Amino acid sequence: MLTGRLCWVPLLLALGVGSGSGGGGGGSRQRRLLAAKVNKHKPWIETSYHGVITENNDTVILDPPLVALDKDAPVPFAGEICAFKIHGQELPFEAVVLNKTSGEGRLRAKSPIDCELQKEYTFIIQAYDCGAGPRETAWKKSHKAVVHIQVKDVNEFAPAFKEPAYRAVVTEGKIYDSILQVEAVDEDCSPQYSQICNYEIVTTDVPFAIDRNGNIRNTEKLSYDKQHQYEILVTAYDCGQKPAAQDTLVQVDVKPVCKPGWQDWTKRIEYQPGSGSVPLFPDIHLETCDGAVSSIQITTELQTNYIGKGCDRETYSEKSLQKLCGASSGIIDLLPSPSAATNWTAGLLVDSSEMIFKFDGRQGAKIPDGVVPKNLTDQFTITMWMKHGPSPGLRAEKETILCNSDKTEMNRHHYALYVHNCRLVFLLRKDFDQADTFRPAEFHWKLDQICDKEWHYYVINVEFPVVTLYMDGATYEPYLVTNDWPIHPSHIAMQLTVGACWQGGEVTKPRFAQFFHGSLASLTIRPGKMDSQKVISCLQACKEGLDINSLESLGQGIKYHFNPSQSVLVMEGDDIGNINHALQKVSYINSRQFPTAGVRRLKVSSKVQCFGEDVCISIPDVDAYVMVLQAIEPQITLRGTDRFWRPAAQFESARGVILFPDIKIVSTIAKAEAPGDLKTTAPRSAVLEEMLHNLDFCDILVLGGDLDPRQECLELNHSELHQRHLDATNSTAGYSIYGVGSMSRYEQVLHHIRYRNWRPAALEARRFRIKCSELNGRYTSNEFNVEVGVLHEVRVSDKEHVSHLIVQPPFLQSVHHPESQSSIQRSSVPSIATVVIIISVCMLVFVVAMGVYRVRIAHQHFTQEAEAAKEAEMDWDDSALTITVNPMEKHGAPGRGDEETEEEEEEVEEDVSSGSSDSDDSDEEEEEEGVGRGRRGQSGARQAQLEWDDSTLPY
Repeated sequence: MLTGRLCWVPLLLALGVGSGSGGGGGGSRQRRLLAAKVNKHKPWIETSYHGVITENNDTVILDPPLVALDKDAPVPFAGEICAFKIHGQELPFEAVVLNKTSGEGRLRAKSPIDCELQKEYTFIIQAYDCGAGPRETAWKKSHKAVVHIQVKDVNEFAPAFKEPAYRAVVTEGKIYDSILQVEAVDEDCSPQYSQICNYEIVTTDVPFAIDRNGNIRNTEKLSYDKQHQYEILVTAYDCGQKPAAQDTLVQVDVKPVCKPGWQDWTKRIEYQPGSGSVPLFPDIHLETCDGAVSSIQITTELQTNYIGKGCDRETYSEKSLQKLCGASSGIIDLLPSPSAATNWTAGLLVDSSEMIFKFDGRQGAKIPDGVVPKNLTDQFTITMWMKHGPSPGLRAEKETILCNSDKTEMNRHHYALYVHNCRLVFLLRKDFDQADTFRPAEFHWKLDQICDKEWHYYVINVEFPVVTLYMDGATYEPYLVTNDWPIHPSHIAMQLTVGACWQGGEVTKPRFAQFFHGSLASLTIRPGKMDSQKVISCLQACKEGLDINSLESLGQGIKYHFNPSQSVLVMEGDDIGNINHALQKVSYINSRQFPTAGVRRLKVSSKVQCFGEDVCISIPDVDAYVMVLQAIEPQITLRGTDRFWRPAAQFESARGVILFPDIKIVSTIAKAEAPGDLKTTAPRSAVLEEMLHNLDFCDILVLGGDLDPRQECLELNHSELHQRHLDATNSTAGYSIYGVGSMSRYEQVLHHIRYRNWRPAALEARRFRIKCSELNGRYTSNEFNVEVGVLHEVRVSDKEHVSHLIVQPPFLQSVHHPESQSSIQRSSVPSIATVVIIISVCMLVFVVAMGVYRVRIAHQHFTQEAEAAKEAEMDWDDSALTITVNPMEKHGAPGRGDEETEEEEEEVEEDVSSGSSDSDDSDEEEEEEGVGRGRRGQSGARQAQLEWDDSTLPY
């Protein structure tokens, strides 16, 4: 090639190519003519090329290879290939010349190629020779060739499922060809890598299989009882065997074979006290299995037979309940809570939470004389709660509930209430002096409820000769009335008993007979006319029951009915949707502030009718229960002044001494406070929250022995009670205030309790204890003790007519000593007072002598110290000084009353006593803490009313 090029040199020189001679224009023309003679031909390339490039690579493999030929070869430049040019906009390829002489070239990518963006490219390419010389620009180009490049895919993407999770519902007992189909896709561009070739179930030991198309089927019959739901994981593979990046979850719910019944209800419903009305079945609906239903009747029953007296009722005493319901006064409770005043029920079996008395056939109680009038009028009422079952034995005996019989000698029954062979019988024998003719005497009622072992409320109203029974608010007339002769008059005393009848005559030893088997509560008798039906309904009303939220939203065509106690609700309709909505509105409500905790059973029974049939399908009953949670117990606290002193004259006055002037009743509950940081695991702190509720009694007990009615008593104006609808009983043991009322009402009444003592000379102090209750003792307060001391006055006069007011030292009171020592200390008071007087006189003589001595030694120095002491408001040791009252100071203020004068004397006495008690320093220090507050509070008045008599001191 080099030799060829050298042979061309002489020829070029002969033609004048490259010579510097000649004009400029002529040279240029000559060069063109020479180039035209030298570069005669255009380069030649193939007409089309096919190439392949792998994505993310820059090398393109062409078929045929990229080569350009020129017929001007081997002429330099004219026979060489200088470039390949690609025609197109923004093509990611370029062509380069590898060898100019041979015309070899290469096609390569300028940037990474992504098959997912573009699978193939088509463009035009041309080849260019080098012209006639190195400076020649008149290159010749070949014809246009078409280049088609295909991008080869790389398996860079994994399959992905179209849905993150799949769910299907199947019916138990069937084999399905396909339950559901899962589908995955691959983002690769080639069919090899973008197609899904296989699916696989990852979860093992499941009765399912999957095919290549993603169809899942069950391999065995599924059972709802065995498993309600299956969760399986499925993966996919592309044709490059690359698995899916994330498996998909498939949930298969097994539905039982359609059975008519109620769906979506919970067996346990919790009730928090104070929640009001809580829905029982908010999501319940009826499944009829596509049956055509014409009508449906639903009965919802709340079973509370085992709670208290048949349901959750207020547990106040019967007297309190009677007053709450507006009953007339005069009721006599024959089964009260055992106490000092009502001790005849102390030996009976009692359920203390509800005041229910249980009789096992071996117990009876005697009612003391005077509790019930001996001769009842023609009008009186007996009320009671009773729970009774079938009588034991083949031949049942009479079971006495209430009996008034002869106490001795004879065995006559004047009136009685008993059960015999599941019949309730009331006996009333009139006296012979009232009537001498055959009169009605026995009244019989035969009711199934008497022996059904359930609680029922009975009211026997006597308007002789008519006797009417009210049971659970319904009226029942006796089915049998027998007559008898009146009882002959006698002077034999009568005995009223409960639970059995007293047999005082015709037996060797008087004893109980005809025992009752069952439970009784709130047994009362009230002379006079019976209360209204409204009062009776109130007394037996339940505080819990069924309710319907928003009666207006029940829908059309729904009929409903409650029983009187709202424990049974019946609803009827012809549309399933309306019935479902109505049952969702049924709720449980308990209006008690402190309900009885425990289980209340629920039962929902249904009766469905279809078109043309009486009963088409049978729907199982719903058995659920309401769990009433335990209410937070309140902490009832009594607080106030627990120790104080009053002058003896105040005890003797008509007003007496107020025992609880500042007593306060507060009730709190402890609630757990949630921590501010929810992530904190520290225990929650309890926060006391004050709450308001009622009280039903407060008992004031006398400590240290009962009251002596000859010289002391507790008093309270009855107007204070009546204004606040409360009652009270008074005895030598204390004072009892009872009745349902707010805590503020009880506070106001307690502020007026007074203690009087007509002979306080021998009295040092009296102690009392108060305790309050809510719900008949279910919640009780703390025991608050109050001690009131007596301030005695002792007057002593000497030859110089100096009045000394000496007060009995407070430390001599037995406030911190046992009761057994109190009498000893009281007997020693006069002798101690005498000793105190003697010590005071001796100290006076000693002070006079010391004064004379000190005047003779340092008169001027003593005078300066005395003046400094007066400027410091008498702040010196006055243990040896005598205090006198300025009579002119007293009589100079006529506007002050006796009470103010007594207080002045008390203050003076306290100062003298404290000054004359050096013999017992330890006791004085203890007592100063108790009386210091009163002395400091009265210091201003004492300074204005007293002055020091220093006329007897020789300076």
